Parts: sequence; C-alpha cells; structure tokens
Amino acid sequence: MNPHTRACIAYVAGRLVSNKSASSVFCYTKSKHMMIDGTVKTNNIDVFDYDRGNHFGGSGNSGKFDLFDYGESYHVELKVSGNKFEGFDYASSNHFSGDVSGGNISLYDYGSGNYHEYGI
Repeated sequence: MNPHTRACIAYVAGRLVSNKSASSVFCYTKSKHMMIDGTVKTNNIDVFDYDRGNHFGGSGNSGKFDLFDYGESYHVELKVSGNKFEGFDYASSNHFSGDVSGGNISLYDYGSGNYHEYGI
C-alpha cells in the first residue's frame, strides 16, 4: 500500500475511534509528522493530505466507509468497530487491519506484511 494512503487511513481511523481532532499524523516509520487535516465524521470523511496535495474521503454509515484516494485514484473500504478497524485498498489489492489505543494507531498492511505505527 502506498505510504501516504496508509497514513490517511491511520489518520481517519484514529480520529474516528479516539474522537480527537488533529491536523497531522505522526508516522513512527518515517519519524515525521504528515500534515493531514479535514472533516472526520461518522457519515462523512473529507481530509486533505498536504504532503501530496490531494483529497482523501467519502461517505459511510454504521462504521462502514467507501473512501476514495484522489492521489492514487482508487477506492478504499474502511470498517471501524470499537477500537478496531479493517479494510481493503484497491490500489494495491490488499487488506489491512489495525487498532487504536488513545492517540496511538497500529496498522497492519497485508501487502507489505508489516505493522506501521502512527500517533495523533
């Protein structure tokens, strides 16, 4: 999965679960803040990835979201339940899953076979 898409997913999942507002997500892999900001509601996601200059968002209900990564021009499915999330990235044709604890987000990318850690 594209690292920017992964960061957007972590940002959205982190905000949905924690109910925290944030204007960036910290990527522990890159040791840097990735500037992402926008609307994250239970029925509407519209965020902007300032590093790429692209939107990421879509709509949903009951914790299920159909999102679109405008930088990659592909859909992303995201399902959030409690503090856990999972989904599918159509750009890489791979699943992902993770959990949120406070402001910490752990995302497992089945394509790379690695965990990626973020914070908001």
